[in-house]
Amino acid sequence: MKHFLLPVLAATLCATGASRLSAADPKDAKSPAAPPLPKPVVSEDALFPPTVLARGRGFEVNSRQLDEAFLHFRTAAASRGQQPPPEEKRLELEKKMLDRLIVVEVLKRQATEADKAKGKQAADKMLDEIRRQTVTPEGFRRQVEAMGMTPEAFTAQFTERAIVEEVVNREVRDTIPVTPQQVQKFYDDNPKRFEQPETVRAAHILLATRDLTTNQDLSPDKQKAQRDLAEALLKRARTGEDFGKLAKEFSQDPGSKDRGGEYLFARGSMAMEFENAAFALRPNQISDVVTTKFGYHVIKVIERNPPKKVEFDKVKDRIRESLQQEEADKRLPAFLEKVKKDAGVEILVDKYK
Repeated sequence: MKHFLLPVLAATLCATGASRLSAADPKDAKSPAAPPLPKPVVSEDALFPPTVLARGRGFEVNSRQLDEAFLHFRTAAASRGQQPPPEEKRLELEKKMLDRLIVVEVLKRQATEADKAKGKQAADKMLDEIRRQTVTPEGFRRQVEAMGMTPEAFTAQFTERAIVEEVVNREVRDTIPVTPQQVQKFYDDNPKRFEQPETVRAAHILLATRDLTTNQDLSPDKQKAQRDLAEALLKRARTGEDFGKLAKEFSQDPGSKDRGGEYLFARGSMAMEFENAAFALRPNQISDVVTTKFGYHVIKVIERNPPKKVEFDKVKDRIRESLQQEEADKRLPAFLEKVKKDAGVEILVDKYK
């Protein structure tokens, strides 16, 4: 969080030091310069101690933590183009955030080593996906900093929340029995949920028209060079060169280049120009150069899959987990109230009670 009080404090200290020098004996001005005084090291917490808002067995939640949570919420909303909540809703939102901070503190103290390992594994997997979607490490850093956090703090908080979720899974979701008959009935009663639309498996080579570090448009000359390279790669692909090898060597799409540029997708999941071109091709056919907001693409369709109903065996585990989660969501409020009570949680500020 940006500490706007510290510059004021620094200015006050400087002004105090200047007044002391001007009040000194004039003869001191002729003496050799004294060594500089050491700068005082004073923590913000010592000068402006945060208010403890809640406490439980082994932990406290203070006003600075709540302020930071609220700031992260606002900056994340702003980064998505959303309006901040109206001021009259702030107290209601702060109550929810305080409760969430309390729950995290309570549950992370119940985490087993297995919970921690599973939570870290889940967090690492999700973070890898987030980083791939932001194209470059610098892009990831910019997005996180737009939320008012450092990448390190974001990763730590993300991992902590994933560990807490594993505690909830162990204590609530995984204790809910779901029979094979319930799973089969859900599959039979909801046929539309398991209709798989037409999909295309295609590989592509992307030559970006934006700088992958700054996300700024390339100059016209550089964009032309990228277009020329795309045309050259198209000719090489159509003369029989291995498309996957060309993608691994030349494509600038970090999300697919390592697997030869491949994606499996249905309509509505890709840029419109890319999607229209891919669904117009037959297997093993290669497109002309396709332009999207990301750059220039050369696309090769590998296979077309007609719409069909997904087989029961492929979705039965997901159905069981979904039924468990649905029931867990119903039980969760009572579980959280119990763990807070068992942890002796007290709200110490009246307006948050």
